[in-house]
Amino acid sequence: MIGPFAGLASRSLFVFDPETAHGLSIAALKTGLVPACRLPADPRLVQTVAGIRFANPIGLAAGYDKNAEVPDAMLKLGFGFTEIGTVTPKPQAGNDKPRIFRLVEDRGVINRLGFNNEGHEAAFARLTARCNAPGIVGVNIGANKDAADRVADYVAGIAKFYALATYFTVNISSPNTPGLRDLQARDSLKALLEAVLAARAEETLRHGRTVPVFLKIAPDLTEEGLDDIAAEATSHPLDGLIVSNTTLARDGLKDQVQAKEAGGLSGAPLFRRSTAVLAKVRKRVGPDLAVIGVGGVSSAADALEKIRAGADLVQLYSCMVYEGPGLPAAIVQGLSELLDREKVSSIHELRDSSLDQWAETKL
Repeated sequence: MIGPFAGLASRSLFVFDPETAHGLSIAALKTGLVPACRLPADPRLVQTVAGIRFANPIGLAAGYDKNAEVPDAMLKLGFGFTEIGTVTPKPQAGNDKPRIFRLVEDRGVINRLGFNNEGHEAAFARLTARCNAPGIVGVNIGANKDAADRVADYVAGIAKFYALATYFTVNISSPNTPGLRDLQARDSLKALLEAVLAARAEETLRHGRTVPVFLKIAPDLTEEGLDDIAAEATSHPLDGLIVSNTTLARDGLKDQVQAKEAGGLSGAPLFRRSTAVLAKVRKRVGPDLAVIGVGGVSSAADALEKIRAGADLVQLYSCMVYEGPGLPAAIVQGLSELLDREKVSSIHELRDSSLDQWAETKL
């Protein structure tokens, strides 16, 4: 378990600006200063999704470990899986600083990072160095801001990381790269999925294994937009959807100063919107396609509500800013306790139990 000293260290990072604090937390994980948690295995939490066996349904969302520096350290915190990236073919600096803002009263974060990362080669080298290590590590791929052909950048990501990724996430939902969300439009999405999944088919023949591909979407879509995405997702051999990325909405925030900052909002304020979109997506794609729920998860109850709304798996990131590195282990333990209360033999039995209520939520 993560002890009180780790929690204190996490809170002490608030004396630094958010981006410096993020770098310090990565450095601490690299040096082993954050101890691994030791949770007893709970077979009720085991999920097989898109052919992958997850020891528990709680994962780290992309955005924290952009450059594949600490995937194994994150897994030791109790996560059932982790996702590196978003990584682009060429290194890029991202947008001008400052570009991360804490909304402490709201327990939220606004960022406009803009896919800052060290590029394919740096992440490839690190993942190659740990290629025989256990654990589920997904690779979140994106396009460079100045790419002449953004679809080609996603195809390049599939080819580059195919031997190393447990799964891929095609991220077309960041609000911080101009025009990126346009790839969610139906005709553009059709062309993207055809190209990415054709590349996956080629690599499957070359490597003798099929790596699942998920599509990460925004929470700011209209009902018609969700219709289009669901139609394309179910008409291609896509393995699942990740719902959702950050939002441009600013509804109900207490911190009206930071709320004026441009960028995507994550953390607790995103929970309601992202969970409603998740349920609407599940309704549209049916019971069989994998759906991963992301947005505002800070407790076991939040994670279970995502599952009740239609998620097979759940990811988190921003709420760790406020809850510290003990959050994943606390959620996994809390889920076991909630299953005791519910008297079910598998967490999957609770999936969709609040689907209708959430799907009727107005955005």
